Amino acid sequence: MTSPPRISGRFLKSLAALGKTRAGSAIIYRVTRGDLRIDELPKIAPRHFGDVPLDNTPIGGRPPRHAGDASLPFPPPPWGGTSATRTAAYAAGTTTPVAAVRHALDAARHLASKRPCMGPILDFCDDAALAEAAASADRWRRGAPLGPLDGVPFVVKEQTAVAGLPVRAGSDLTDASPAARDATCVARLRAVGAIVIGTTPMTEFGMTPLGFNPKRVMPRNPHGGGHVAGGSSTGSAVAVATGVVPLALGGDGGGSIRIPSALCGVFGIKPTWGRVSRHGDVLPGTVGHLGPIASSTLDLARSLDVICGLDDGDEQTALAPPLAPGELTRALARGVRGLRIGVEAGEWADTSPAIAAAGREALRALEREGAVLVDVRLELARFAAPVGYLTIGLEALASCWNWLTNGAVFNPDLAVSHAALSRATAIEAIQAQRLRAGLRREVAKTMLGVDLLALPTTVTTATPVTDAEFDGGFIDPQAIDAMCRHNFLGNLTGLPAMNAPVGIDVQAMPIGLQLVGDAWDEATVLAVAGHLERIGASRVVKPGIHV
Repeated sequence: MTSPPRISGRFLKSLAALGKTRAGSAIIYRVTRGDLRIDELPKIAPRHFGDVPLDNTPIGGRPPRHAGDASLPFPPPPWGGTSATRTAAYAAGTTTPVAAVRHALDAARHLASKRPCMGPILDFCDDAALAEAAASADRWRRGAPLGPLDGVPFVVKEQTAVAGLPVRAGSDLTDASPAARDATCVARLRAVGAIVIGTTPMTEFGMTPLGFNPKRVMPRNPHGGGHVAGGSSTGSAVAVATGVVPLALGGDGGGSIRIPSALCGVFGIKPTWGRVSRHGDVLPGTVGHLGPIASSTLDLARSLDVICGLDDGDEQTALAPPLAPGELTRALARGVRGLRIGVEAGEWADTSPAIAAAGREALRALEREGAVLVDVRLELARFAAPVGYLTIGLEALASCWNWLTNGAVFNPDLAVSHAALSRATAIEAIQAQRLRAGLRREVAKTMLGVDLLALPTTVTTATPVTDAEFDGGFIDPQAIDAMCRHNFLGNLTGLPAMNAPVGIDVQAMPIGLQLVGDAWDEATVLAVAGHLERIGASRVVKPGIHV
């Protein structure tokens, strides 16, 4: 059996049916092992393996960098503005939060009417949003806003609870009852006056990075409707890229914030494990993080400043050292002089020429601003993706086990993945975690000599897709690996990692640069991305479809 580059239509459905048999699932797993490089893991030298991890505490190379305040100005606003441009208009009386929320709601519905669909919102909460907007407008009239996000609309990925809306995680198998209360991160944004206008569609249980889901009306890439928008935080990235909202909440288990951010040309960050509470997130596991997607580093930092912090609903937040109020936003003023940026040659060689060229140009711009580029070696980085596939795949398989044993119908691409993963052995699962431990140890050692790592976000830009493939689903191992290849390192280590848009390719599709910081050092990651935005080396390009 050979593995074609893309499987869709009747062949995909037949493959899903074959996967329900013991022999068929074994064949699929044998092919999948090769396609996703899982069969390379047993060949790794024993010295790279660590002990099975006893906990998920991120391992830092050294304490977070505390650079002096360079007092640099905030980066200029992108074409769609920021929370600052909106709140300045509220303060001046040229518009109101009610008008802003109405515009966002109308714009999202207008995008949904386009063909191919660009609609970024799954479930709307008009009444609640307009009531909150009216309260915000009253605070602005009285000169008593709750903070710099008061009256700013945002959206939330459908795996995260918003009171009054279902939390369905991209599936029709989950409970469609309205959530009784907000997830912690949503509640914290509401507490400072930000206004949630709806939830955004995602891939089924977040298990494809490409951004299609036959169980949803999913948006395409606003830079080109013949391309995917990336996943699994698909709708959140499209809502920001099209200008519907300046910020959104996403989730990231293997790049699901950074991938759609890169493909749609916006900023997105996966914080350090434990930095942001996952209370109210329905997708469990050891690699999943919640974090923001935004059209500017200012809104990325402002929203993180709000949602970070200790939460009794998530014991992992006790791991994180506390942040001073506004600390991450102030980090944008640091600049990069004297900063040591690690560059792993093998990782840059294993990406497309267009992405390598754009990323290298951004790094040269940082070097001209006083940063120091340092060559580093990470022998296990190239194996992060296959370790990640086994980790997130088996955790997801276990969480879906009751549905699987009761004959539930998953999307065909996910059914094939489940069939393959069901044939993985216990020793493969444990050895993957031992390699994860070795990777964490190797990266921590590397971080002793640098302040952060610079990697490509993806191997390629957004992959083309036909209407039939998008609507019915498809399997493309090469495209999947191109999305995840450089992202699992951040999830397996729990280190903060973000995407910054640094260019476009010949098809006008966005290119992303990934910045990976040391444990708990989101401030340095944001400082670098903010400086790239300040000097124009990173910017959000207005897509062909926008509001």
